Amino acid sequence: MFKTLKNIWHVQDLRTRILFTLLVLIVYRIGAFVPVPGVDKSVFEAQNQAGSELFGLLNTFSGGALFQFSIFALGIIPYITASIIVQLLSMDVIPKLAEWAKQGEHGKKKSAQLTRYLTVVLSLIQSFGTAIGFNRLYNATMVPNATFVDYLLIAIVLTAGTSFLMWLGEQITEKGIGNGISILIFAGIAAGIPGHIRNTAQSQFIQADQIFMNVLKVIIVAIVLVLIVVGVIFIQQGIRKIPVQYAKRVVGNKMYGGQNTHIPMKINAAGVIPVIFAVSLLQFPVIIANFWSTHQWAKWVTANLSLNAPLGIAVYVVMILGFTFFYTFVQMNPQQMADNMKKNGGYIPGIRPGKATEKYLTRVMTRLTMTGAIFLAVISILPVVFGALSGLPKTVQIGGTSLLIIIGVALDTMKQIESQLIKRHYKGFINK
Repeated sequence: MFKTLKNIWHVQDLRTRILFTLLVLIVYRIGAFVPVPGVDKSVFEAQNQAGSELFGLLNTFSGGALFQFSIFALGIIPYITASIIVQLLSMDVIPKLAEWAKQGEHGKKKSAQLTRYLTVVLSLIQSFGTAIGFNRLYNATMVPNATFVDYLLIAIVLTAGTSFLMWLGEQITEKGIGNGISILIFAGIAAGIPGHIRNTAQSQFIQADQIFMNVLKVIIVAIVLVLIVVGVIFIQQGIRKIPVQYAKRVVGNKMYGGQNTHIPMKINAAGVIPVIFAVSLLQFPVIIANFWSTHQWAKWVTANLSLNAPLGIAVYVVMILGFTFFYTFVQMNPQQMADNMKKNGGYIPGIRPGKATEKYLTRVMTRLTMTGAIFLAVISILPVVFGALSGLPKTVQIGGTSLLIIIGVALDTMKQIESQLIKRHYKGFINK
């Protein structure tokens, strides 16, 4: 492994990409502590101590920027929400978007531009809701005697912060290493780990008469986290290889085909995207409800869509299952795969090309995706149940959802580095 890390710095392009990514992450972490003008951030200490599950998870994703109410308080969540909406509308809901989806790289650029514009709109809506909601939550102590102009200024600053994060993520994807948006979320979660460890130590080791039970509790929690890590890696790396044969064909004086290959189908082809999607959509009604926090229906939404309420957990699980299937079948279209195989003279042994191949691929993908979706849902809600049983403080937000994102992003980034090293004849992390 150490030899592999040394090899990374021998490849100039890879070294430049990694250094660029680290530089962007430094900028991101600095911005997480730049306060929004006119806001008294000291009032957020009470919310941090109260440990609201949903806001706590969003604060974890933003690297602590939400409870600091910095310029990056909204994080990259509005961009993710906009991406979900555009992808959903591209599924033959709006013909123009569906046409863009079939235009390849040119269509992707148009969809990306639309996603950026939609991100700005959603950021403005969410920033207004966040500012008004938090100010009412703290009895108008966050922004005393707030007017519409004050809320507008906060909304513009928060929207600019999210837009800047969106741009940073795109720069990492283009000039750095890994998926930029995922890397930013990864950095936000990783930055909060020392704080979670400190909160756990302070809450569990204060009372001397219970020190033994608390030590035992922390050891059990650590073992469970290790098992979660092992399980996530096992599922993320698990694949089923579908054998494919290509018939020999002569074009001019050359012979093509005749080789055997396979289609690698992952158990969890969607990665951590469904979890991020589910969290993004689950918090959106809560933000909207903050506009009318004194109304009965708004109180109901806030109370029942939290991650410790039965309804909130049920909605969270259903969205994870749905988004796992949606994203998997968008990324790996069985019909398109079957058509491409038929055009290139390929077939699955024992399966007729065309419609029969499409049905076979759909059946296999459905079974694999169901396994991956259930795994994602169980891992995501496990910390809620386990945290309630163990009595850990609510401020400790590192759990299944966070570990899924951290491990998933780390594995994807490692694979990119691996491919860069192998391409230049260096041994990677996996190759021995």
